[in-house]
Amino acid sequence: MTLADFAFPLMIVILVATTVFGMPMGIAMIVSSIFYLIMAGRDVGLAAEQVLNGVFGNFVALAVPLFIFAANVMNAGKISDRLLTFALAMVGRLPGGLAQVNIFTSLIFSGMSGSAVSDVAGVGKVITNMMIEKDRYPRGFAGAITATSSVVGPIFPPSIPMVFYALISSTSVGALFLGGVFPALLIVSVLSITVMIVAKIRGFPVEEAVPLRAIPMIVLHALPALFMPALLLGGIYTGAFTPTEAAAVSALYALVLAIVAYRSLNFLDFWNVVLSTAKTTAVVTIVLCGAFIFNYVVAVERIPQAMFAFFDQFELSQLAFFLMVNALYLVLGCFLDVSTIMLVITPLFIPTALALGIDLHHFGIVIVFNMMIGLITPPYGILLFIIKALNGIPLGEMIREIWLFVGILIALLIVITLVPDISLWLPRAAGLLSTP
Repeated sequence: MTLADFAFPLMIVILVATTVFGMPMGIAMIVSSIFYLIMAGRDVGLAAEQVLNGVFGNFVALAVPLFIFAANVMNAGKISDRLLTFALAMVGRLPGGLAQVNIFTSLIFSGMSGSAVSDVAGVGKVITNMMIEKDRYPRGFAGAITATSSVVGPIFPPSIPMVFYALISSTSVGALFLGGVFPALLIVSVLSITVMIVAKIRGFPVEEAVPLRAIPMIVLHALPALFMPALLLGGIYTGAFTPTEAAAVSALYALVLAIVAYRSLNFLDFWNVVLSTAKTTAVVTIVLCGAFIFNYVVAVERIPQAMFAFFDQFELSQLAFFLMVNALYLVLGCFLDVSTIMLVITPLFIPTALALGIDLHHFGIVIVFNMMIGLITPPYGILLFIIKALNGIPLGEMIREIWLFVGILIALLIVITLVPDISLWLPRAAGLLSTP
């Protein structure tokens, strides 16, 4: 045996060791992958080639910083405040009023940001404070419903995780975006019904009805922001622009909205938005670079083919494969971040899903939803930690309340897994996917 035969196992050891000692995942993947290329006697320049072709040479990847910028503008420009006022007028009178507003606002904001973290840090922070003010709602419940409703963000279009998935699976971003519409609406509907039941049982307050004469003005003030999701979906649906171009449109529209229509974004705010977007994009890009180099190594070592052979010997059905992948991702989501799971783990399962006849667009939507559940599942539950930092709600109180919502989301995950048409009907109707 030669030194090259141990290159891949040693690469994995280095990857695990560097991350355990605190090195960021993206850098750890780059370091371990370059170590592999040296040990295997391959040209180290292949690392740069993978980065150039996979990240900087990919038009789809450009959508990520643009959606991040649009979400940051929405938060800095106080547009979320107008959305909250609109949501309060529409659903505040339902049982569990502010909790209903929380869910409804997350759905609206998700049509602009594509990020669960942006939802929690922006509109989520405001509505959570409203809920816990004067002890109207238990702190744990307020934090739990905020975290849960925010998972809709990356499922309803636009969606940054779906852009990542399109990069690694060569699927249509437009079809993925439209495929997330019905699952997101289903999630919001079930969460709303659940809150109604819980509110009745626990005696949560109902908000005072907004006078009918005030509603037209509230709608008028929120209308420019509400038009944004319709603009993006309509443009993609009609073929007026590609999903990447839709990201550029959303960024420009958010900027015009904040500066011209609402006049709520000054130069200092704009500069902070640019800095925040640059920092976040840098982190995401490093992870993308590391993932593409790492995935090249995985492809060279024929790991996906080995995994397919492993699964093939068990003659798994589509359902059995889906259940196994869902169980694995629910566990991984408790400990790993979304970008790592999507960019490193998911490519290993795509060949098997394809061989089993699973539609990769359906597979992607199931995977994204699964990872969103991981964002609110202890012990990692990154959204819970963000809410703790922003709103000062003790983690233990949120964990006690979150399990009901985690159970509901897992049940919905099973439904969306078993019924592909929930995800595929709309993109097929739009002509983005062929009917089987």
